[in-house]
Amino acid sequence: MTLETEFERVSLPLENPFTISRGTQTEAENVIVRISDEGGMTGVGGAAPSAHYGETADTVEAVLPALLDAVERVGDPHALHEIETELAGVVNDNPAARAAVSIAVHDLAAKRLGVPLHRLWGLDPGAAPATSYTIGLDETERVREKAAAAVEAGYPVLKIKLGTDRDRELIDAVREAAPDARLRVDANEAWTPREAVEKSEWLAERDVEFVEQPVPAEDPEGLRFVYERSALPIAADESCVTLSDIPAIADRCDIANLKLMKTGGLLEARRMIAAARAHGLEVMCGCMIESNASIAAAAQLAPLLDYADLDGSLLLAEDPYDGVSLSGGEIRLGDRDRAGTGARPLSE
Repeated sequence: MTLETEFERVSLPLENPFTISRGTQTEAENVIVRISDEGGMTGVGGAAPSAHYGETADTVEAVLPALLDAVERVGDPHALHEIETELAGVVNDNPAARAAVSIAVHDLAAKRLGVPLHRLWGLDPGAAPATSYTIGLDETERVREKAAAAVEAGYPVLKIKLGTDRDRELIDAVREAAPDARLRVDANEAWTPREAVEKSEWLAERDVEFVEQPVPAEDPEGLRFVYERSALPIAADESCVTLSDIPAIADRCDIANLKLMKTGGLLEARRMIAAARAHGLEVMCGCMIESNASIAAAAQLAPLLDYADLDGSLLLAEDPYDGVSLSGGEIRLGDRDRAGTGARPLSE
């Protein structure tokens, strides 16, 4: 079988500037991959590289020709294990670039069989948890307004970015604006271990569900310190990048947070979910700020998750791709008549 491959870089403006403890983002650089078979059927995938993990749109573009050459050499979009093995052999790092190719191949394989990807995996779409909606760092009154708007739009779960000297003020503003919402907190490595333990106590009083990555990933003993003393469950994100990280975090957190842009592909993501379960961890899947070209694929994993944080495309001013429905936070996979991941160009 002959496969044709191509990719393009797209700059996606955000609806509002998005700030976390590491900085502010006003646009997302994504790279879209397309893989087509001889009949003209096309699979789509997206890369949303993060400089925090050593990737940029430039590095993605640099390695994609070699990755796509590997797909063309294999030639069979249904040879998913072989293709992902080949991709890992071509480049050891660059997980977002590999993830884009993995997503496009999975999309094409499921489309050729005429089924949604979750159906190909035998998953129950009714088991998908609601996705959270993220409120970035901002002035306190603006955070209050964003929380109220998210609740009015029907989102029942809010994730609040913290990591400032106004953390208590911010969480109080959100709780006032959204008294019935389920709240989660993400510090993005901004706290010291002792600070994280102290903050967990008043966060618990405000009915927060869990705290994500309270301390730097470079401080595994600090993460253990927090886990053993925290008043709330702890989720590991920056400390949980690849499959080999799962055993290392198993006694340092309650929840493993994977992202396709960290795992390097859908098969590796499913391996990480299985490994986390084997170590007694709950599982969340998060995202970068991404187009539906990749978010739609992550959503196909939702029935395997305890928690979902797949709102990346909702933060964009415009997305060139449609995907699975996330209206009101509900991940709707069961009502899709679309084969593959569900991602489609809006131009279609």
